[in-house]
Amino acid sequence: MNNQNQPPYQQQPQQAYYQPNYAQGQQRPPKPDNHLVWAILSTLLCCLPLGIVSIVYSSKVDGLYNSGDYHGAQDAANKAKNFAIWGAAAGVIGVILYILLFVVLGTAGGLQ
Repeated sequence: MNNQNQPPYQQQPQQAYYQPNYAQGQQRPPKPDNHLVWAILSTLLCCLPLGIVSIVYSSKVDGLYNSGDYHGAQDAANKAKNFAIWGAAAGVIGVILYILLFVVLGTAGGLQ
């Protein structure tokens, strides 16, 4: 076979990374804080279930931002912050109720 009639192999130019929410020439918005520290502290010190949900959302922030989904990254960051706050509030309320329980039981036992 004679390959003289075939054009030489040409490498296709590489395409730029596609970012759906980012138009060319525009500046990327700042990366939202993922609130991972607060999520971990909320998990360890306050409320385990809400803290775990907060960790899950905070771990999504960087991936969404790097893929160009800036709205999704901000939404995940907000959810991570809210679940960490709710977990901390639930922990504080639980401690207050625990202390009140002992105060009420201690007072009731001392009156007899």
